[in-house]
Amino acid sequence: MIIRHRPAERSIHLEPRSILAEDVDLRMANSNSSEQPGWQRNPIFEFFASLKLAVVLLAVLIIAAMAGTIYESSFDSKVARAYVYGAPWFNLWLVLLGANLAASAFSRWPWRKHHLAFLITHLGIITLLIGSLIGRIFGIEGTMTLFKGEGPTNRLLINQRQLRVHDVDGIVKGFAAEFLHHPPNWQHPRNLGLLASGARLQIVDYASAIEGKLNPKPVADGGAPALHFTMSTAMMNQHLDSWLLADDPQHGNFSLGLANVELKRGAAPNATEGRGDSPNRPEPDQSTNRSEAKEEVDLEESIFAFSKAPGEQIGRVRKGGSTGAKVSLEQPQNGNKGRVLISLGEREASFDVGENLGREVTIDGTPFVLKIDGYWSDFRIADGKPSSLSDQPNNPAVLVTIRGKAIPVAEAATNPHGGGKQLTATGGPPTMPATGEEAPNRLTLFVADDGAITYELVSRKNGKSAGNIEINKPLATAWADWQISVDKMMPHAEQRINFTPVKSDQASTSSADLADGVRVRIQQNGETLEQWVPAGWQVTVPTSPSETMIAYGWKTAPLPIGVELLEFEVKRNEGSNSPAGFKSNLRIVTGDGDIATGSCWMNNPFSYPGAWWRTWTGLTYKISQASWNPENLGQSTVQILRDPGWLLKWIGSLLVVIGVFMMFYLQPYRKQTEGEPITPSGPKPKKRQRETSSAIPATVQH
Repeated sequence: MIIRHRPAERSIHLEPRSILAEDVDLRMANSNSSEQPGWQRNPIFEFFASLKLAVVLLAVLIIAAMAGTIYESSFDSKVARAYVYGAPWFNLWLVLLGANLAASAFSRWPWRKHHLAFLITHLGIITLLIGSLIGRIFGIEGTMTLFKGEGPTNRLLINQRQLRVHDVDGIVKGFAAEFLHHPPNWQHPRNLGLLASGARLQIVDYASAIEGKLNPKPVADGGAPALHFTMSTAMMNQHLDSWLLADDPQHGNFSLGLANVELKRGAAPNATEGRGDSPNRPEPDQSTNRSEAKEEVDLEESIFAFSKAPGEQIGRVRKGGSTGAKVSLEQPQNGNKGRVLISLGEREASFDVGENLGREVTIDGTPFVLKIDGYWSDFRIADGKPSSLSDQPNNPAVLVTIRGKAIPVAEAATNPHGGGKQLTATGGPPTMPATGEEAPNRLTLFVADDGAITYELVSRKNGKSAGNIEINKPLATAWADWQISVDKMMPHAEQRINFTPVKSDQASTSSADLADGVRVRIQQNGETLEQWVPAGWQVTVPTSPSETMIAYGWKTAPLPIGVELLEFEVKRNEGSNSPAGFKSNLRIVTGDGDIATGSCWMNNPFSYPGAWWRTWTGLTYKISQASWNPENLGQSTVQILRDPGWLLKWIGSLLVVIGVFMMFYLQPYRKQTEGEPITPSGPKPKKRQRETSSAIPATVQH
């Protein structure tokens, strides 16, 4: 039998303390919301104090920092500064972040004990941002190149391009001219405004490489003789031309790397040794062609080989003596780069250029290894350096280096043509000149007072010769198949340079050494004049009532101190000539006549003024060693830095560390007061109806 009972009602009682706690929470929330100051409930304040705004600002800054790092590693710091760190939007973003942090801190007002760590952290970040902005606006950073023996200079070069105009009113005006993106062009020039003369100045073009060529201007009297010549070679299919200005240190010499052409005043000396085919030419001492060395030594030799001239290899002994190697280059076929053929005595070997370019390979049966250092499909000499005019195999050339330990085939023999220089003996190829060394092939042209042109020619093959040159009559140089012809001559001329941009399809390896430049346009009285201005040059533009001088280059900033180089010291490693360190001894001179001396070397800057409080506040000039010139030990380049926001950056960083430590490790400063809402301006909670008891029916089945 089943008996069903009516379930008894059971009451569930809530704990009084739970009810009281909930009441307290609600009352405190309502009380805090109603007691907020009016400015905390302002929509603008709530926007700047918003957590969402903070997340957006920080996310964008993180992405910007990543982009800046990529730009700096892929290009350079200037590109990163132009697009990210120095861009106006980045400064605005930092200001917004500072405003967000300040509003967030004031949203906790009135502050309590547990807010202290939070406030210290926010104050540290705001202080750091203020210090950064002060340093960016009022700080200075640049370099100075100093020369021993010169007086103090206060001209600081800053890594920013600038166009400087010396106007007719005597004032030098500077215009920003950084063109990393959106450079000016003919359709969209950059207007720089009106000059004091009333002329309008514009920048209408920019070129990353500007080439300057001498184009002398004839004068009635004075000046120096000038002539124009052309050189050509059928073997290399190359034509060169240039102006020369007599006895000019910059424009009196034309270098082809393996040969030089020079112009001087006067007449050529008598050719006592005759022309190249003259029996008066002294014969080289054949006894020098055989090495007397009996011991093996380390040998190293670099050799140029040309596909179109198998017998015209050109080399340089770098160590020990000549290897006696004969090198030739096969003509490339089917899109490859050809093969290098090596002959060492009775041993012969060949190597594919494309497969072995830049690699060291063993020459079987010999103690030597070979490395193919370079390949040029359309070989040319540009500014004394090898380059390639195109990718087509019109004139293939290769540079190889052979090294190993063996008995040299020939020592360096004395040049039979005089001059005290050394030439490789017949066991190896002709020598390439070392840096700063006179080329073994040279032509010196002379212009007499009556306009007569004579020459003195030195050829590695044919020796020394001399004679007269007639206008437009070619002269064979015996440098392979090069011929030279003089087509113009000015008895009196003065220097004038024409600047032209180098097109991208004509750029060579030497173009990297060329300066960039801008093309300026000046409009005055209905006349328009345009002129290229390369970096580091100053040009004169005819304007009314007087000329205007325009220069383009690094931005300069005058300092209140002058810096002078007293001595530059280089410490060498023991047992070698390699530098172990270098130091600049400097003198600082102020406008008030104060003088101080100090030294700087790598990782050890010199600060002026040296007072401790100036150093700690950043109100000092920190001078560091930047670079040096191994070829001129009387030259030194130093970096000068002044950052008035330095102390604020350090204080801000220290406050951030202290605040974070307090929040994570000090319990009293991270515990939230019971019942305090996280967001003081949040919506009011809805009142809920509480039941003190409830009946729960139960059914019992037996």
